[in-house]
Amino acid sequence: MAGEPDRDPDPGPGPSVLFLHPDLGVGGAERLVLDAALALRARGCDVQIWTAHYDPGHCFSESRELPVHCAGDWLPRSLGWGGRGAALCAYVRMVYLALYVLLCSGVEFDVVVCDQVSACIPVLRLARRRKKILFYCHFPDLLLTKRDSFLKRLYRAPIDWVEEYTTGMADCIVVNSQFTANVFKNTFKTLSHIDPDVLYPSLNVTGFDSAVPEKLDDLVPKEKKFLFLSINRYERKKNLKLALEALVELRGRLTSQDWDRVHLIMAGGYDVRVLENVEHYQELKNMVRQSDLGQHVTFLRSFSDKQKISLLHSCTCVLYTPSNEHFGLVPLEAMYMQCPVIAINSGGPLESILHSVTGFLCEPDPVHFSEAMEKFIHKPSLKATMGLAGRARVKEKFSFEAFAERLYQYVTRLPE
Repeated sequence: MAGEPDRDPDPGPGPSVLFLHPDLGVGGAERLVLDAALALRARGCDVQIWTAHYDPGHCFSESRELPVHCAGDWLPRSLGWGGRGAALCAYVRMVYLALYVLLCSGVEFDVVVCDQVSACIPVLRLARRRKKILFYCHFPDLLLTKRDSFLKRLYRAPIDWVEEYTTGMADCIVVNSQFTANVFKNTFKTLSHIDPDVLYPSLNVTGFDSAVPEKLDDLVPKEKKFLFLSINRYERKKNLKLALEALVELRGRLTSQDWDRVHLIMAGGYDVRVLENVEHYQELKNMVRQSDLGQHVTFLRSFSDKQKISLLHSCTCVLYTPSNEHFGLVPLEAMYMQCPVIAINSGGPLESILHSVTGFLCEPDPVHFSEAMEKFIHKPSLKATMGLAGRARVKEKFSFEAFAERLYQYVTRLPE
């Protein structure tokens, strides 16, 4: 599987491609699935997306341009209060979705692209006419949850085994970064013979180029000159508290005049069905109140694409706080909008951000983050110089055209 796919000078009409995805919401995985579907459609493939949950009012706008079908949303997302059993329920929902597509939908297709949950792959291999399967691994699921009790370890053991075994059943496996490729090799010991290719997520810049930024008067007071922006789902693993802690630290570094011109917008994906979103949002609100940051922080939940582009267009810098993030699309979006990024020096940002060129890579603590934030206040020209470098980097290394071509070659050259 390793190596760059050869380019076919005359690809002709593409195959029929079916995407299977657990929940078509507004996260990075969903952004990638949509971009992949749009890329293959542009190459002449007949594309459709099947998912266990789809809400047209809580999704990326591009999803409305594609045929999206939903099956299995009646199945539970978790077993009782607190989100317990979410992994098991996700496996059941995806297996049901695959069975529904094969037995009830009447859909004909040549290739399946699935991601996040590999449990559906054995079902797809039972199809009457053998389907070719590409699995996009964002990150091993078994590393995304703690095993802090004997019962949790007992519960996760068969799920972890199924994930590893079924992932290996795909005809082709690609990952989103070199970081994830190394984690894949170190985690899935029985798949050590597989060298997954790295297919970096791209940035589909069409929406960014065509959008007209809106004024932010309703979100940011007019006297604020230095606008910092955090974009991430309201999940504890995203380490959003670091942005608030860095803001507290920054307050002690600035004169009162400069501090009065600083503002932070916490923009995050928010789903009322997800208990953690609801709880963590309230935790962050409480932290702002306790730290007396109320006049310097605005929360924005489930923002629109137009709002996001307007925020990126207007802000001084983006604060990207997750540690060991698998890749991260937000830094690409920010850099393309000529907005520098301050991120933690681990995971995907090490591959997307050039330290001191397109932003700053910092230790995961508020002191180092605040030091980087202070640079933009004392030297405002940094935004322009780093912003230009950031856009150039996205165009050079993460273009949508390169992503589309590589994905098309993978799909058309899967083994029979």
